[in-house]
Amino acid sequence: MKLFRMAAVLAVLAGPAYAQMPNINLLQEGPSKTPEEKAADAERDKAYKETLKKIPDSKASNDPWGGMRSDPPKQAAPKASAATSATKKKAGTTAN
Repeated sequence: MKLFRMAAVLAVLAGPAYAQMPNINLLQEGPSKTPEEKAADAERDKAYKETLKKIPDSKASNDPWGGMRSDPPKQAAPKASAATSATKKKAGTTAN
C-alpha cells in the first residue's frame, strides 16, 4: 500500500512538469519552395489583390421595412426631399 501511495504522489507531481516541457519536432521541415514556385505565388497574390480592387463598394441597403423601425437608418438628402414632396402631393384631393 505504501508503494501505491508513493507511485500516486510521483504521478501527481510529474503531470504538471510533463505538461510544461517544450514540444520538440525532430522531423525536418518539408522541402522549401523553388524560385519558380515563389514567383508563381507572388504572381497569384498580385492577381488576387488586383481583383479585389475591381470589386465596387457596396451601396446602401435596400430595406423596404426600414421606415417601420423605431430609429430608421439615415437616408440620403435627395431621397428625403423626394419623400416629403410625395407626401405633399398626396394631401390634395383628386377628381376621377
